[in-house]
Amino acid sequence: MTAQSAPFASTPLTIEPDWIDYNGHLNMAFYMVLFDIASDQAFAHLGLGPDYAKSRHHTTYTAEAHIRYIQEVHESDPMVCTLQLIAHDEKRMHTWQELRHAEENWLAATNEMITLHVDMSGPRVAAMPDDISDNVNTMARAHAELPLPDGLGRQMGIPIKANGALP
Repeated sequence: MTAQSAPFASTPLTIEPDWIDYNGHLNMAFYMVLFDIASDQAFAHLGLGPDYAKSRHHTTYTAEAHIRYIQEVHESDPMVCTLQLIAHDEKRMHTWQELRHAEENWLAATNEMITLHVDMSGPRVAAMPDDISDNVNTMARAHAELPLPDGLGRQMGIPIKANGALP
């Protein structure tokens, strides 16, 4: 694994014209597309890219994701996405992503995610091989110096009274 600053930063991300909805901004589904592109880049950096899936028949699956939409993104906005490794074990990674304007640095959205390492022959969740685990540990050490993100582990909901009615 080559050196990488912490947190991991994607290459510049382009907003496609077809991704803009009738409200004139990025459709909510395409925020996840941008997060996924950035995750693919970070995971390839860890050795978990398409070649890994093809040659070693292991891959990653997303088990859970929580997106927060902070500010509208428009077609002309240049974007970049960071990924911070929060925690991991032999089979899972807990990551935090921030989608930001590449020039003005405003926060557009966050994504908190649990990713599973999967043996494709099952498919079943499986421990990462030693070389991949070493790469993840290297990233974890670099990211351990970062502060925990604001909003990490945040729950969503509307307060509900005991009878199920809204206040």
